[in-house]
Amino acid sequence: MKAVRVFGLLALSSVMAACSSNPHKAEKIETKMEQSETVTGDEKVGINTDGNMIVQKKVAMNEELRRLQYEVYELEDRVYGNRKYGSKGLYGTLKGCRENLARKDNGGDGKLMWTEPMDRVTDKEDEFKIGIDEQNKLVGVSEEFLNDRIVRFRNYKMILMKRQDEYEDKLSICKTELASRKFDADKTKTSGN
Repeated sequence: MKAVRVFGLLALSSVMAACSSNPHKAEKIETKMEQSETVTGDEKVGINTDGNMIVQKKVAMNEELRRLQYEVYELEDRVYGNRKYGSKGLYGTLKGCRENLARKDNGGDGKLMWTEPMDRVTDKEDEFKIGIDEQNKLVGVSEEFLNDRIVRFRNYKMILMKRQDEYEDKLSICKTELASRKFDADKTKTSGN
């Protein structure tokens, strides 16, 4: 399934790159196929107008952008938590583990270990152009080129996936050290009695 998704994203990238003169202008794309059959919901196999056998993934860009943004926001919540819903994420769990590791009853020195500051990648305020619209209503409008937004969110996704891996590794190290210290502390208690 990942290969299919990568193929779709590569196809989408190549379509957008084809507009090399101005990547923000819509280009006519021939999607007609003969003898086509559905592979998945948005993927078909068939013969294009040149006679080539192809696999074609055709997505509505509003759905593709929604899916990409949802993946990024979900990944960011998994890494950093969500204040609104009180989840800690990997970052908060690592911070809690380091707090436990520093406690004297767990063999620590009572001094909190440094944890890098939280660095959410999607936190940015939209800049609105404020004015009067066609219906004479006071509005704020934010605009961004579609291609730029897709590229931005793909970059967010890569950064967050890397951070997720890093925090999972750091958390595993912390949990292992904490378990080892607790084992040593329990061993000392039982041998001392």
